[in-house]
Amino acid sequence: MGAGVSKHYVLAAGGTGGHMVPAAALAAELTRRGHRVALISDARGVRFPGLFEGIQTHVLPAGRFQVKRPLGWAPAAREMWRGRAMARELYRTFRPAAVIGFGGYPAMPALLAAFADDIPTAVHEQNAVLGRVNRLVARRVDAIATSYDATTRLSARLAGKVHVVGNPVRESVLGLRAKPFPLLEEDGIFRVLVTGGSQGASVLSQVVPDGLAMLPIQFRRRLQVTHQARIEDIDAARASYAAHQIAADLATYLPDLPEQLGWAHLVIARAGASTIAELTAAGRPAILVPLPGATDDHQTANAREITAAGGARTIPQDRFTAVELAKQMQKLGLDPAALENAAGRAKSVGKPNAVGDLADLVESLDAPVSRLPVVAPVKATEAWA
Repeated sequence: MGAGVSKHYVLAAGGTGGHMVPAAALAAELTRRGHRVALISDARGVRFPGLFEGIQTHVLPAGRFQVKRPLGWAPAAREMWRGRAMARELYRTFRPAAVIGFGGYPAMPALLAAFADDIPTAVHEQNAVLGRVNRLVARRVDAIATSYDATTRLSARLAGKVHVVGNPVRESVLGLRAKPFPLLEEDGIFRVLVTGGSQGASVLSQVVPDGLAMLPIQFRRRLQVTHQARIEDIDAARASYAAHQIAADLATYLPDLPEQLGWAHLVIARAGASTIAELTAAGRPAILVPLPGATDDHQTANAREITAAGGARTIPQDRFTAVELAKQMQKLGLDPAALENAAGRAKSVGKPNAVGDLADLVESLDAPVSRLPVVAPVKATEAWA
C-alpha cells in the first residue's frame, strides 16, 4: 500500500491465549505501520495482561454452540445475532478496511457483520487443523492464513485463497532466534522449562517430578526446573520436587515466559499452537505431550512437523509415564551436541516472518475506507460496555 496511508482494521478473537497472542502480535505490527486497530473479543480476551495495551477493545455477545446440547442452540443463535448487530454499529463509526478473525466463537459475530456490510475479511488459523469457526466461514472470507504447510479440515477447493504465513509470536520471543543456544557444559546446570499452556496441565505436575527423579544422580543434581502448574496441583508438585531433592521454581503463571524460554535447554510442554510457534521461533528442543481431548486432536497434528524435523519428541498422554519421560530425557540430555542439534532442527521449521507476512496479507485486502456510509454514532460507546 502507499506510504502514509492509514487505515482501520478490526481483529476478532476468542478469549484463549492461542487466539489472543497472534492477534496481539498482528495488532502491534499494524499499529507500527501507522494503522488504527480495534479488538473484538469476550470478557476473557480483553483481560489478558499486557497484550493489547493502547488498543481499543470491545466485548460483544457470542453464543457458543455445543454439539451435545441442542437445547442451547436457539439462545446461542440469538446472542450471536445480537453481537452481529452491535458489530455493525461499530463498523459504521470505526469504518474498517478489513475484519480479521482468529478463531473462537467471539470472532463469529464480527465476521457475520463484515459479510453483511461487504467488508473484506480474512481468518488466521493457528493450528494444523482448521478450527470450527474458521471452517464455518472459510467459503465466505476473502483469504485464509494458515500456520502450517499442511492444514487438515481445509477443503482443496479453497486452495486459491490460502496463504501459509505461520503463527505470529511476541517480539520478545522472536528476539531469541538470533541468540545462540544456551551454553551447556558437561557438568553445568541443565535448565528445564515445564509449561502446560495458559491453563497448566495436571499430567505434567503428576509425571514430571517423578520422571526427573529417575535420572542418574549426577544428571539429577544438575537440574534447574521452572514449572508452570495449575493452582490445584502446585503444592503437591512442589512437595514432590522437594522430596526428590530437585531444584525447582513453580508458579501458576509465568509473566516472563520469553526470558524463561531463552535460558531453557529443554522444554516439556503441551502442543498448543502458541507453544509450537514459540519453540520453533526461538529454536528450543522439546518433549511434547498433546492434550488428548483437544478438538479434532489438533495438538497431535501441531506436533507432527517439529517432531518429524527432529526438534521434538512427542509422547501421547496415555504413554506419558515417569519411566518414559526419564528415558527420553536421557536420550536428549546426556549428549549436549545432540541437544543443540535438536534445537537447530526446531528452529528450521519456524516461520520468523509470520507477523509481517500476515500484515502484508491484511493490507492487500485493501478495502476503500469510504465503503460504509458515514452515520452519526448512536451511543456506540454505551453499547460496547
